Amino acid sequence: MKAIVVSQSGGPEVLEYQDWPEPAPLPDELLIDVAGIGVNFIDTYHRSGIYSLPHPFVPGLEGAGVVTSVGAEVGEFAVGDRVAWTGHMGSYAPRIALPADKAVRVPQPLSLHEAAGIMLQGLTAHYLVTSVYAVKAGDTALVHAAAGGVGLLLCQLLKNRGVTVVGTVSTAEKAQAASAAGATHIIRYDRDDLVEAVMAATEGHGVDVVYDGVGRTTFEAGLKCLKVRGMMAIFGQASGPVGSFDPQLLNDGGSLVVTRPSLTHFTRTLEELRWRSSEVFGDLVSGKLSLTIHDSYPLAEAARAHLDLESRSTSGKLLLLPPQS
Repeated sequence: MKAIVVSQSGGPEVLEYQDWPEPAPLPDELLIDVAGIGVNFIDTYHRSGIYSLPHPFVPGLEGAGVVTSVGAEVGEFAVGDRVAWTGHMGSYAPRIALPADKAVRVPQPLSLHEAAGIMLQGLTAHYLVTSVYAVKAGDTALVHAAAGGVGLLLCQLLKNRGVTVVGTVSTAEKAQAASAAGATHIIRYDRDDLVEAVMAATEGHGVDVVYDGVGRTTFEAGLKCLKVRGMMAIFGQASGPVGSFDPQLLNDGGSLVVTRPSLTHFTRTLEELRWRSSEVFGDLVSGKLSLTIHDSYPLAEAARAHLDLESRSTSGKLLLLPPQS
């Protein structure tokens, strides 16, 4: 089969569409024909070498498809089941061998493309609002990159829970998208002073929680936006990793908490994975949550998808579509 292969670290140009061995499922695995693949910033970290992996490898942690073969030790799935996954490397391919405990069933009202686009970012948004900082009605949250893939989902989940959302964006079009998703206050970080704007929006109180997938460029200002005993959750580093800092800053700001969570640690058990995915899928089916798919690309054009993602010009999810046999 042909898959996207990374043989050396670098820019999008190192994503090569080339021959790769067919997957050979183990007894506890499923063989899946992939229908859609989610493109995420973590894929760019793997590609560039920020997160080091042995070469060569097939990138991609997220997708959805149809089971074509079931390992002898698998009892919960059958050929023809529609499944989705996140957290398993090798998804930029037309077929994948997936451990059965990484798979969740896709409810029939949802398309496989929707399922492929919601898993990583939807479960990330879910764990951020339910487990990292369990929001409650009346809270105020600052969401950076509010028109991005995770940002749009965060805005919706927060609004559904009665939270006032302050969202940062870079363009007028993204401001409209974030507002439609539930952000009450919009800050243009390309022209507004973040701290001043947040304090104006919150009448000087600051926010209970900052959800930051940007990292380096937003970290210091984000701390100044928090209330006493507020929390900052840095779940990504689109602008680069946060550098070293003096923990005394947290005391000076009012006994603040900074955490660097990862989806892996919030889907450690099958029960937790199923709980999070069932709630996210359920919200999609009921209409409480909507997924914005910005664009889709043939699998062979993965480099173009990475270029678009890293350009910050997209709003919503990017998908790769393998050729269908």
